[in-house]
Amino acid sequence: MENVIVVCMLVAIAAGIIWYLVRAKRKGETCVGCPYAKQCGSKCSGGCSGRQNR
Repeated sequence: MENVIVVCMLVAIAAGIIWYLVRAKRKGETCVGCPYAKQCGSKCSGGCSGRQNR
């Protein structure tokens, strides 16, 4: 019974992550999770071009 509960929890977590990623992509974010995603003009490979170096 415990195994069923654990599997259900893992499926719920995975579904939540996928749902978040799909919504973020629909909003037009190029790199999900990047704090500068809305400012980025590129694909954010390795760094964001919209970020200011300090």
